[in-house]
Amino acid sequence: MNYKNKNIIVIGGSSGIGRGIASSYIEKGANVCITGTRNNINDYDEEISENINKCIYKKLDLSELKNLEKLSLPFNDINTLVCSQGIVAYDQKEFEMDTFKKVVDLNLNSVMASCTFFHKNLSKNNGSIVIIGSGASFHAVRGNPAYSASKGGLLTLIKTLAEAWARDGIRVNGIAPGYVATKLTEVTFGNEKRYENSLKSIPLRRWGSPEDMGEVCCFLSSEEASYVTGQMLTVDGGMSLS
Repeated sequence: MNYKNKNIIVIGGSSGIGRGIASSYIEKGANVCITGTRNNINDYDEEISENINKCIYKKLDLSELKNLEKLSLPFNDINTLVCSQGIVAYDQKEFEMDTFKKVVDLNLNSVMASCTFFHKNLSKNNGSIVIIGSGASFHAVRGNPAYSASKGGLLTLIKTLAEAWARDGIRVNGIAPGYVATKLTEVTFGNEKRYENSLKSIPLRRWGSPEDMGEVCCFLSSEEASYVTGQMLTVDGGMSLS
């Protein structure tokens, strides 16, 4: 997969899975712009790798969708848009309507807003969209109705946009990660007992890495996947097999 001279936008690429995805594109020669909600990439308490240093960072807070209009793009033409933004609220907070709405607005509504915002540019370049869902796109998540509902919504959003925009030359696919070691999941992998218990449900007996997701993302947006659209690929080490 050669991405030389290809321009990639990774929304939410400042941390976690998004950062791993950005790094994978850089490895393959792409020009990458990542977004985050903080003023600078150095404001995140994660190590800044050589690959991430090669990315262009832009502040973008999608709790206000109008901020998309203020985004100063570093590229005239975009080949791939990756939507990796997302939040979750614990301790039953998602049963409160204010929190429920906040989670759904970011995890689902801002993804639709991002896709429509970049639609015209992507259509000029036979572009591709990759949306990061979750295992929760397919099943309930105890204690997290907003997270589950929003990730479930992404599954059918991918299919609907893929069908609608195929005539514009845009492919739309997604990834449903299983357990991936990020700040968002530190509550589990950072606890030895919880981590060991989680491995029992994964046939490959390991958690995924952000870079694992990055390689799959690069495939889905590549020429090698030019006949693939409307799919959400589960990348979970076999956890969903039983």
